[in-house]
Amino acid sequence: MELALSSFVGVLVAAGVYLLLRARTFDVILGLTLLSYAVNLLIFSMGRLVVGKTPILREGLAPTLAGHADPLPQALVLTAIVIAFAMTAVLLVVAIRSRSDSGSDHVDGIEPRDGGKP
Repeated sequence: MELALSSFVGVLVAAGVYLLLRARTFDVILGLTLLSYAVNLLIFSMGRLVVGKTPILREGLAPTLAGHADPLPQALVLTAIVIAFAMTAVLLVVAIRSRSDSGSDHVDGIEPRDGGKP
């Protein structure tokens, strides 16, 4: 399971970096979103991948990590998801406004030389 998850995180990071290096604003926003997903999965996997263990203390179980899942990475990922959603919404609004003002969705604001085709 750890190999599959780490491979998936690596693929998300590679795709995110590739999209960040593109010249279009939507590709950059999508790349940032993929990178945030990769970071969320990485943080979530730091809390040990366990099945069937509760993150909340219960009576009868020792208050150690041997009987429970670590709740801190889960709380961090939940917070990061909310922040990433807000960041994506703001970036989309800025990209749409930039496109309407400049007439182009290129990151550097320069039109390509071949008549506007990417």
